[in-house]
Amino acid sequence: DPPLFSGIITDLFPGVAPPTVDYGALLAALESASAEMGLQAVEPFLAKVIQLYETTLVRHGLMLVGPTMAGKTCCYRALAKAMGALQMAGQPGYEKVRTAVLNPKAITMGQLYGEFDANTHEWTDGVLACYMRDFAQDTTPD
Repeated sequence: DPPLFSGIITDLFPGVAPPTVDYGALLAALESASAEMGLQAVEPFLAKVIQLYETTLVRHGLMLVGPTMAGKTCCYRALAKAMGALQMAGQPGYEKVRTAVLNPKAITMGQLYGEFDANTHEWTDGVLACYMRDFAQDTTPD
């Protein structure tokens, strides 16, 4: 609820205006990426992609949840394409994006996070641990 959050921030910090962020280059790249993907870059879609971008700035990983056909896949793909284009153009602060997509409902909790085998006393990494290890060990420039 952005209005509720805004009200809380205003109450906590009266008279302080939040800084405005210029997403001009990112918005232009998003419009281009959307066109390449056959999508219309309408304001609600761009706002959701910017929200996703802002979330990635403060989180190491995230999940996109929502109903079928809500635009989750298009959101992260458009953002990845735009960030890759900005990185190729030499825009500072943007990197090529590598994603891993999985359905956590399709596997058990042990397969997702990892589990300890009480019989053998061995730990087996889950899918998320394997993905994170692969991403962390990747030293390629893109």
